[in-house]
Amino acid sequence: MQMSANARMRRLWLNIHLWLGIGLCLLLVPIGLSGSLLVWHDHLDALVNPARYAVTRGEALPPSVLVASASSALGAGYQPVAVRLPESPGWPATVLARQPRGEQAAGRPRVLTVYLDPPTGRALDVAEFRNSLIGFLHRFHENLTIPEYSGRAVVGWAGVAMLILSLSGIYLWWPRNGGFLRGLRWRRGPTISLNLHHALGFWIALPLAVVSATGIYLGFPQPGRELLSSVAPMTPQQRGAFNAPPMRQTNLNFDSALAAALGAEADAMPAAIFVPTQATRAWRVQLRVAGTAGITTVMVDDQSGAARKLTPLSGDRVASWIRWIHDGSNTGPVWQVLVFVTGLVPAAFAVTGVMIWLRKRRSRMPRATRGLPQLDAAE
Repeated sequence: MQMSANARMRRLWLNIHLWLGIGLCLLLVPIGLSGSLLVWHDHLDALVNPARYAVTRGEALPPSVLVASASSALGAGYQPVAVRLPESPGWPATVLARQPRGEQAAGRPRVLTVYLDPPTGRALDVAEFRNSLIGFLHRFHENLTIPEYSGRAVVGWAGVAMLILSLSGIYLWWPRNGGFLRGLRWRRGPTISLNLHHALGFWIALPLAVVSATGIYLGFPQPGRELLSSVAPMTPQQRGAFNAPPMRQTNLNFDSALAAALGAEADAMPAAIFVPTQATRAWRVQLRVAGTAGITTVMVDDQSGAARKLTPLSGDRVASWIRWIHDGSNTGPVWQVLVFVTGLVPAAFAVTGVMIWLRKRRSRMPRATRGLPQLDAAE
């Protein structure tokens, strides 16, 4: 009786695994592939647009000089709102410039990115990131390029399906008539597709489940924050921060704001500087601190120049780690490779899974319908 119950449970999960995989493979495969490409998005962008990364060696110019060079390349009509400094030599600096509110169409403001050679300030390229290849991959992976939150919700539910597939795959992988080590054997079946499906499933199932679970949190940002903040304090989210109009006239400039922030955080390197908005009236300076993961943020009051270091709450740190685990950033090369592979394996699972299903379906068909010769009763 117990064996019969186990067999029914296994059949149930096999059907769930099968129909989820077949029904959603056309959605899960491109989401996974786009995620793999985004693990090394800067390197991919450099491969596609080498001119943007044709930098020279030398010490980077002050941020204000880089911003002035970007303004010359843009011409009138765009206001520089942020400058990002290269994390290491060999990469460009970038300046983000925003279209004036009176000239923009309804919706998100148009933002251009100017790529600069840090030692010379020479403009290498001007592009609208949203419409670039990497921008498209980001939008597709996050929301399938569907506006508002509906596309993000679809991706979130795809993450739920991928998590179910991962966990049910572990259950179905486990040998019924043997121990754990028996399941590691290559010969789990008569065909390469079946053995490949089992082997890939074992080695990648747990990392795939982790990436899927973190993707669910990112796919449902508001419910995710509410759930996380119920167990760990989080900084209140500022809605519409991207669309907040920047200050047109400021008391400080990029260099003085950076100097004030560096005074509040010793042994730090500049990462990015953002112009104050009319709501905050404070410069947001992001710094890289040796020996720590992620970015340290310092707010610098535009009038007084007073610097205030933002200390992330425990929930904020957990949220940062969720994103890092999902996209492979700030986690080291080993996990980056694993995240890259987890984006590739859904395609392999889809191909081998369909082959297994078709083979089993064909084996259950009557001999006549399979196109096989019928044996005469006398034979």
